Amino acid sequence: MKEGRSVNNAKTFIEKEKVKSVKKKMKTERFFHYLAETFRAMSDPTRTKIIYALSEENELCVHDIAAIIGTTNSAISHQLRTLRNMKLVKYNKVGRVTFYSLDDIHINNLFAEGLRHVEEK
Repeated sequence: MKEGRSVNNAKTFIEKEKVKSVKKKMKTERFFHYLAETFRAMSDPTRTKIIYALSEENELCVHDIAAIIGTTNSAISHQLRTLRNMKLVKYNKVGRVTFYSLDDIHINNLFAEGLRHVEEK
């Protein structure tokens, strides 16, 4: 049932059942903080390029990522640390070489949806 009240000569409606339903499903503040941090981590162009490269190739080392993006190993290592701390990428050491990959299929799917969204514009 909709309830209306006048605000500046305009009617606003509150659909109690919808509000109740969504409030019941609402996540915690901590959850939304973490979600926002995930998107913030992906908001840097260099990190976005890293995620793109890792979405194209399952595993890449720092040197390969730096060569693809055209920056230094140090800059890539710094950004990978941020992505790793946010659990967006993971690593696998093989001898002295560290290979990076996307943490899981959800990151790949999230990024792929973002790509589709931008490509459609």
